[in-house]
Amino acid sequence: MEIEVKIRGLMMDPNSGTPIIILKDVHSETMLPIWVGAYEANAIALEIEKITPQRPMTHDLLRNMIIEMGAQIERVVVTELRENTFFAVIEMRNGAGDALMLDSRPSDAIALALRADCPIFVNEDVIRASRNTVSDDEEESSEGDDEWPDIIGEAGDLPM
Repeated sequence: MEIEVKIRGLMMDPNSGTPIIILKDVHSETMLPIWVGAYEANAIALEIEKITPQRPMTHDLLRNMIIEMGAQIERVVVTELRENTFFAVIEMRNGAGDALMLDSRPSDAIALALRADCPIFVNEDVIRASRNTVSDDEEESSEGDDEWPDIIGEAGDLPM
């Protein structure tokens, strides 16, 4: 089963300095952190903030190419967690109505989903397998810890 999520926020891992995307279940308080590269985090942040670069960035180019080829991005799904690596697919439909699935890193799929205004899903098995899944209750119980900084932006309120 797949669970629809929204981007709750972006933050930096205080230990490694690596950006993290926080995905939140739209029907519960379950959250899933996914560590991403700096470039992908920047691409996601630009779209969240609705900052338009002078020239198309890679994810804009990909969206434009998909549209020009007559396809439509329907949704993205974080499908698997294997050896601490997340996997995703971009689900599209071509002009003839045929389904197309494209393997992707979750960070690229999410950056594209924001640009295509399509939903993001996570396979329920991924949430169960993730040792890093947290709920608001767990977060509140550890609020006294200075280990995790505040989330950048209020992404539960971020546009999708």
